[in-house]
Amino acid sequence: MKIFSNFDSGSIEVVSIENKDHIELKIPNDNQSEFYQWFHFRLETEAEQSHTISLLDLKGSAYPEGWKGYDVVASYDREEWFRIPAEFDGDTLTFTVIPERSSIYFAYFAPYTYDRHLDLLHMAQSAHHCQLETLGQTLDGNDMSLLTFGEYEEGKKHIWLIARQHPGETMAEWFMEGLIQRLLDEDDVTARALLENAVLYVVPNMNPDGGIRGHLRCNAIGVNLNREWQTPSMERSPEVFLVRERMLETGVDMFLDIHGDEAIPYNFAAGSEGIPSYDERLANLENAFKQALHTVTPEFQDEYGYDKDEPGKANLTVGSNWVGEQFKCLSYTIEMPFKDNNDYPDPLYGWSPERSVKFGHDMLAATLAVVDKV
Repeated sequence: MKIFSNFDSGSIEVVSIENKDHIELKIPNDNQSEFYQWFHFRLETEAEQSHTISLLDLKGSAYPEGWKGYDVVASYDREEWFRIPAEFDGDTLTFTVIPERSSIYFAYFAPYTYDRHLDLLHMAQSAHHCQLETLGQTLDGNDMSLLTFGEYEEGKKHIWLIARQHPGETMAEWFMEGLIQRLLDEDDVTARALLENAVLYVVPNMNPDGGIRGHLRCNAIGVNLNREWQTPSMERSPEVFLVRERMLETGVDMFLDIHGDEAIPYNFAAGSEGIPSYDERLANLENAFKQALHTVTPEFQDEYGYDKDEPGKANLTVGSNWVGEQFKCLSYTIEMPFKDNNDYPDPLYGWSPERSVKFGHDMLAATLAVVDKV
């Protein structure tokens, strides 16, 4: 019986593995950081034997509330990721599995590997209306990649979408895969209509270093990118610095920052109501966008989410707040669950890559509904 995490996004520490009925593991911290929550490992053992696995010391994890009602994600082939029921006692998450094969993967959410990320970029650039560009390099020497869909003409809007500032929120890049698929479909009238009215700038992975390293929240040196937007630097946060510089060149009429939330089992949006320049125009844009998304898909709801910032009290180091204030534009953080959408639960798969992809499809239609207003 062996435990492995020596692969892209692998993350686990073995405490005890002598007894298959009592395997004890811990989740390591993001490098130079206090955050930990992402795990991804492989168990190699004898098939058809019961194994009980415990993840220890979770009361000190980044989001302890995220373990309540959470079921572990597992796969034999790294294509189909299903759920294994788990129990959380306030500090330890425990689950029992009888593997059908000798090797099985476990993860906090279905991983989105760097190889798949590269495949996505180069699949996209095969379309005549998509350009792939490297803005620069990360601290680990990985590419910061931008996909631009459409060519700018007078009157067209500039729409920016970014994902995975927090690298363990892999549902965000699954979402981007769905959105990009639809943008590439020349038979999709929604995509064609949007590109007639806007240029879309898409960063599918804001934090490749953190993703490869198996981090939940930080880049290679423990920096939370979504607190860097006021004063990014090439020394601490080149990922934000490079993207922000291009935004300042193009301008931004609409911005969506795609994330995942550990604790809240719903899809929701967080607006920029706390920024100093928030006014009736931005409030109307936010409401129009949420109403459009409601109309497009029942996966979205607006009852559960984050508390709204008080007027003028928004944290401007956060991406969606800085962009909203800088460009006086519609600017939303979109959140998906690590657990499930409690409005439409799926006991076998929970919230999944497939549902994230379809939510990306749907976001394109909601964006089209407001493009003439932004």
